[in-house]
Amino acid sequence: MGNWLRKSKSGLVVVTLIRIFAGIEWLIAGLSKFSGGFTAKSFVQHAITHPVENDFGREAYPWFTSFLKTIVRPQIELFDFLVQYGELLIGLGLLVGTLTTVANFFGMMLNLTYLLAGSISTNPLLLLLEIIILFAGSNRFKIGFDYWLNPYLRRKLPFLDRKKKKHELHFY
Repeated sequence: MGNWLRKSKSGLVVVTLIRIFAGIEWLIAGLSKFSGGFTAKSFVQHAITHPVENDFGREAYPWFTSFLKTIVRPQIELFDFLVQYGELLIGLGLLVGTLTTVANFFGMMLNLTYLLAGSISTNPLLLLLEIIILFAGSNRFKIGFDYWLNPYLRRKLPFLDRKKKKHELHFY
């Protein structure tokens, strides 16, 4: 299936449709938070007071609850901003195919964070779609603005160009 996604035209169409669908989902989620008064305060508090439990009824991810208590909760305004604009930018990036790999990575990280906090919602589906986009290799770039942006960035930022011969260190 990996080769089909990476190399075939039908795989290109499928991964583009998946990317656009995921982008729309992220864009809607991000835009809904701009309709006034968004804060993740109650979500974070609920994740702290009702953490995900393992099979034995104990806290499954104590390190994550500690992270929420010590870093997220005291800086909730910063995280509100990051969530609002992050979801919006992830959605735009996936929808129009710009910086697709970056948008996909941050989408995966947000989905994982929401799952660690105990929020199921659409997170498993989006995470699965983002994994498919990741496996699509260069086919995820062929339809969208990355088609033109990636070659430009490789010219301007030589460390991104994998085709150039890397200098080898010789120890004589």
